[in-house]
Amino acid sequence: MGRGDGRGRRVSAPDADDTGTRILHVDMDAFYAAVEVLDDPTLAGKPLIVGGVEGRGVVSSASYEARRYGVRSAMAVAQALRLCPQAIVVPPHFERYVALSRQVMDLFHEVTPLVEPLSIDEAFLDVSGARRLWGSPGEIARTLRRTVRAQTGLTCSIGVAPTKHVAKIASTLSKPDGLLIVSEPEMASFLAGLPVRALWGVGPKAAEALEGRGIRLVGDILAAPRAVIERALGPAGGAQVWQLAHGVDPRRVDTERVEKSVGHEETFMVDVTDVAVLRSELRRLSDNVASRLRSGGWEAATVALKLRYADFTTVSRSSTLPEPTNVGHRIGEVAIGLLGQLPLDQAVRLIGVRGEKLRAAGGAMALWDDDEDWRRVDDALDDARARFGRGAVTRASVLGPRRDVDALPTAPRLPRD
Repeated sequence: MGRGDGRGRRVSAPDADDTGTRILHVDMDAFYAAVEVLDDPTLAGKPLIVGGVEGRGVVSSASYEARRYGVRSAMAVAQALRLCPQAIVVPPHFERYVALSRQVMDLFHEVTPLVEPLSIDEAFLDVSGARRLWGSPGEIARTLRRTVRAQTGLTCSIGVAPTKHVAKIASTLSKPDGLLIVSEPEMASFLAGLPVRALWGVGPKAAEALEGRGIRLVGDILAAPRAVIERALGPAGGAQVWQLAHGVDPRRVDTERVEKSVGHEETFMVDVTDVAVLRSELRRLSDNVASRLRSGGWEAATVALKLRYADFTTVSRSSTLPEPTNVGHRIGEVAIGLLGQLPLDQAVRLIGVRGEKLRAAGGAMALWDDDEDWRRVDDALDDARARFGRGAVTRASVLGPRRDVDALPTAPRLPRD
């Protein structure tokens, strides 16, 4: 596999065979960093970090020049600067990223209506019905790469394959600014040479379980009895990995992909010991989560709390609600209750709130609404934010010195219209 910094990059020849392919995975290259370079060309070719510029900031994105020093997303900016002291740090500009993401997604939809956005900077496209207009999948990918660059000034990497799983692996291997086509006849040999960690669903623990049995490459999975894989990973996980290793992935491109969760988290500039401050931040984060739920037309059935202590130990708690909600006050109450279940015998470095098990808003209504007053408060907040911007209004209870580092939403997606 590639190293995430462009080394080990693999790309296809101009005349590469695309027999049996239909899925494109398009991934923008170092998207946030690339947008910053687009807006300030003097940053081109320099190690660049997008993230919090004060104290305890976290890396949201890094240019490939910075990645070659070991800089990675979600790393503390202070650690990133120790690895790459010459890096330039710029704050994120999320509204700008959203605007360019919309432009890119519009270009995808000009090729095919079968577009499944995975996040703000990547998507699957099913181009099986676009051949008459645009040519073979390989030709479509080449045209799309040229169009994205010409229309936005940004580069993307594309994997072309018969399945979503292999297309995503191919786009990763081709980064940055590359195209890798894996035809149906080539898929078995392509997969066989990959490390087991390349397979979807094989995280560090699963990889250790396989590697401890001498199974290091996908080819080793193919050579092993299925029962060995299932003993290592469990029946469900083993069956999934077995199928993917054999190139079996029946998933279709889903144009109505359902959000699984919505979350916000913050890394404090200075570790926090004051419980009142933590509760206040949970209110702020819960309002942000609720606002995103409402804008997406969702309610959350579960609220989860994430806490990282000063020694980097990370813990989480969750609670299933009697009724799903997108009310900021209700989510905040549950999050604060979860905080009360955790020991606070050391300072807190990071705190986060997440709404999970989402469903479409507006389901069965109770005879009376205990949150009616708070819904009116949320409506007023939504209206004010729409008119004056997100930072223009907030609860009086969360006013005070700014403690966050301008962190972006976790796993941000393109907001719905």
